Amino acid sequence: MRFTSQASSDGVTEQLFTLPFTSGEIPGVLWTPDGATGARPLILMGHGGGQHKKAPGIVARARRSAAECGFAVVAVDAPGHGDRLRSEEHDRIIAEMRTRAQTGGELAPVLAEFHALLAGQSVPEWRAVLDAVQELDHVGAGPVGYWGMSMGCALGVPFIAAEPRIRAAVLGLNGAAASAEAAAQITVPVEFLVQWDDEMVPRAASLALFDAFASAEKTLHANPGRHAETPMFELDSMVRFFTRHLG
Repeated sequence: MRFTSQASSDGVTEQLFTLPFTSGEIPGVLWTPDGATGARPLILMGHGGGQHKKAPGIVARARRSAAECGFAVVAVDAPGHGDRLRSEEHDRIIAEMRTRAQTGGELAPVLAEFHALLAGQSVPEWRAVLDAVQELDHVGAGPVGYWGMSMGCALGVPFIAAEPRIRAAVLGLNGAAASAEAAAQITVPVEFLVQWDDEMVPRAASLALFDAFASAEKTLHANPGRHAETPMFELDSMVRFFTRHLG
């Protein structure tokens, strides 16, 4: 892991990094409380489709988790996003999604195909990032949570199923088409968000994914509004959820 920059504001230190991997360098960002030493809870955050590691929603959640809770938070650019190049297959599927969006075609099958493609690459990448970050003295091998909405959920579900270090997850805005089998392997506490008027993910698909989780503790948060209209009070709920389960 190579840190490329560091900045501090409002009690939070932000470090950009790159991590060499077989698929190429993984660009990421780590937030920690200023002056952090020793092990602490860690939250991994997966951004949505078309976004990147420093999307505004990621930054807001990360900085609050570090400042108020003393957590470490890490986010990386998913394959084909942010500072990473897209493959021809990525471009083909994205073009198909745009066409369907413009013509009123069904988006869910193409989204499921895209997410399955990315998950095959992102799961081992996330595990490598987790290994590297937990070796840092100011993060350590404390309890780990995962937060991801939309594509961040689609890539997070197979990762959580494969990674025993994850102890709790906040997920949502995604359906069961490509994730149900992996969701059935997840038993950690889950908080799951659904936008009741989501134009990208059919409501039935979201509820089916929630139903697929094998967790003894799982909570459904359903709010009115479209895909990108998750209310800000869900940030408060996320903070409470991770504080309870990661300490």
